[in-house]
Amino acid sequence: MIPPTPRTRAVLAATAVALAASACAPGSSAPPPAASSAPPSAVRTDAAALGNVTLTIWDQEVRGGQAAQMKQLNAAFEAKYPNIKLKRVSRSFDDLNTTLRLALSGNEPPDVVEANNGRSSMGAFVKAGQLRPLNAYAEAYGWKKRYPDSVLRYSSYSADGKVFGEGNLYGLPQVGEVVGIFYNAAKLTSLGLQPPKTWDEFQAALAKAKGAGEVPMQLGNLDKWPAIHVFGTVQGRNVPAAQISTLAFGRKGASWNTPENTKAAQQLVDWVDKGYFNKGFNGQGYDPAWQAFSKGTGVFLIGGTWLMADMEKVLGKNLGFILPPGATPDAPPVATGGTGLPFAITAKSPNPDAAAAYIDFITNADAMKVLTTTGNLPVADTDQQTVPAGAQQDVFKAFGTATKNDGLVPYLDYATPTFADTLGAALQDLLAKKATPQEFLATLEKDYKTFAESNG
Repeated sequence: MIPPTPRTRAVLAATAVALAASACAPGSSAPPPAASSAPPSAVRTDAAALGNVTLTIWDQEVRGGQAAQMKQLNAAFEAKYPNIKLKRVSRSFDDLNTTLRLALSGNEPPDVVEANNGRSSMGAFVKAGQLRPLNAYAEAYGWKKRYPDSVLRYSSYSADGKVFGEGNLYGLPQVGEVVGIFYNAAKLTSLGLQPPKTWDEFQAALAKAKGAGEVPMQLGNLDKWPAIHVFGTVQGRNVPAAQISTLAFGRKGASWNTPENTKAAQQLVDWVDKGYFNKGFNGQGYDPAWQAFSKGTGVFLIGGTWLMADMEKVLGKNLGFILPPGATPDAPPVATGGTGLPFAITAKSPNPDAAAAYIDFITNADAMKVLTTTGNLPVADTDQQTVPAGAQQDVFKAFGTATKNDGLVPYLDYATPTFADTLGAALQDLLAKKATPQEFLATLEKDYKTFAESNG
């Protein structure tokens, strides 16, 4: 599966302010108060006893394995609960986000929707009182045992939609994603190297590849957002994970202007000076970059797990994947990552118990097995799945390790409604040597502080 990336999130981020404002615009009806979290005794988990129900589901699972898993799970749900009929509306990611807000503000919205978990979508919907808190269902179904906190926080907001990453639970995802380091195993072997187990080993491998005439690392940053993944990876080796989370969730109490962030920014500049990236990387597109890596140009590529399936088709057994290594082989994992779009229940749904039963069904242990067999990366029980040796096994192991050890840190573009554009442009300037690390961080600090101070 290729989940939404910062490129698509950036499109949504530009509308965040307008969405939030329109939720309470003059002349519009005031948003309903956020529903309170009901005790477990107030919810019904016996779906077979709910009577005849029709659930309307809106999702964006339209590609290959995404569509296959949805079709299979929906059929299994209806077979198990013949009293519940599913009316599925499947739209592309962009189409879903274009139409979802209008649908949620109407009198008969869908029962279950996939809502982008960023501020411009889920955050705005929560603020407008359009999504139902799922705390009671989470307790009744044991979702907090199924999902680690590092995953649940990506679907959590305060009741007013201001605080991202904590508060009420508003959705459950099916799939996971993590940014790590892809490598060409054949090239490593020719260089006499093994997959690096520490950050120093990784940098030494970059230097050896450069000395041997190889392209050490592929990067296509024409779209601006790809360098966010590279910076996030470097930042995770220098900045405490808790500080990264505070910054990425746009909360008060942290600063970009720190020695640790300066060191991370300087490391990117050093990589440029040492020629570790391909020539013209700021003018090369994202797709051409990973495609070039797949065809044998480059030893390493920092990227998300959604690239695995396409690259493995070309590189085969020579494609490998590791989490970004730490200072020592046994250092706790820290990696940028998150989830696919969560499934949420709309506040006006007349069938919340049936909707919760559906969400539980498509995210349970059996569903994770279906996701695996259809070529997706399940967000739960990842390391318990049986997959062929190779890149897919590497990816599953990496994501399982990161989630079990609370090693995921948020995408940096979550920080503010405009941060995707701010950070992407600032990174292009930094990598082009048009801005110093200090100037780069000052740009980020201005956007972050402006939002964080006004959002309190």
